[in-house]
Order: sequence, then structure tokens, then C-alpha cells
Amino acid sequence: MKLLAPLAGMIFLATGPVFGAASNDPDWPCIQRKVPTLSPGVMWPHPMPENGLTEETRAAVEETSDILALRRVTLEEAEAAVARAEVAHPEFGRAEYGAIFARVFDRLNARRNELMDGIARYARNQARMAENIEALRAQMKRLESAESPDFDRIDKVEAELDWHERIFTDRARSLRYVCETPVLLEQRIYAIAQMLLARVDE
Repeated sequence: MKLLAPLAGMIFLATGPVFGAASNDPDWPCIQRKVPTLSPGVMWPHPMPENGLTEETRAAVEETSDILALRRVTLEEAEAAVARAEVAHPEFGRAEYGAIFARVFDRLNARRNELMDGIARYARNQARMAENIEALRAQMKRLESAESPDFDRIDKVEAELDWHERIFTDRARSLRYVCETPVLLEQRIYAIAQMLLARVDE
């Protein structure tokens, strides 16, 4: 029976660090540093009030922010959407662009929080699976060391162990992509903030 890499190490397979070292949170399996919450004030240095927007302006703010919050929209397409809003609404200022950012931040940050919770559940499931695999390995060892080994039983346990190890390994590899996703959302929020601030600070 082939031996795989130590399970404890495989739980923490992920891409190289993007924003720092891994968290001390036992439910956080990623190499990327866990940032539990994001603060909009770090990315947007101005107040973001929506009060005082006219009905027409609010509709334009919502339309633009809805586009920017779509993950399938590339940053180039997002820049084009902001440029269109700038041309269509030359009256837009700090309040309007701030309102756009606030809506984009709320939507993308909510999605990020869902992903963070999902990653923690993913890690807990991997840990449980690792425990099951270790139990099967211990069972195999007992069966093989018996005076009269039950080879039929050994074959069944070995097949079950191989199946669980394959699933565990596939899930560990998938963790590379899963761990990158919150970071990509953070980068997108920051990039959109910069697009909007370019209009405010001109």
C-alpha cells in the first residue's frame, strides 16, 4: 500500500503567501494571512454618506455599483463603467462616488465573509477526514499483524483507505484555489476604490 505525505501537512496546502503569514486560528488552513474583517475606511479616506442623493442620482449610483460588484466583470470593464458614469453624470462628486464604493464594498465584503466561513468549514471537514484515515491505517496495522490475518478484510479496509486518501488529496489540492478567493476579492475592492478615488481627488 502506497504512503501519502503526512496528512497534517496536506490539510494546509495552499498557494504562497500574498498578504502575510498564516493565522493562528486552528480553523484557518490557508497560508495567506487571515484578515477576519475589512474596514472600508482603510480603502476610502472620505465619508461615504448616501443621504442627500437625489432619486435620479441614487438610481445612477446603484446601476454603476451593481456593475462593479459583479465578479465576472473585469477591472478593465469596471473602469469603463466608471468612465461612462463620469461622462453621463458630471455632477458626481465625493458623495456619489463614495456611495458607489460603499455599495460595492458591502456586497463584495459579504461575499468574502461567506467564503471565509466556508473555508473554516472546509478545514474542519478535512481534519475529520484525516482522523478517519488515521483510524483506518491503525486498523490496517492491526489486521496485518494478527497471527491469522483476514486477507479479505484487509483488502476491504485497504480499498476504503485508498478511496478516502484520494478524496482527501483532491480536496487539499482544491484548497489552493479556495484560499486565493478572499484575497482576490480584497484586491478587487481596493482596485475599485482607486478607480473611484481618481475621480474624487482630481
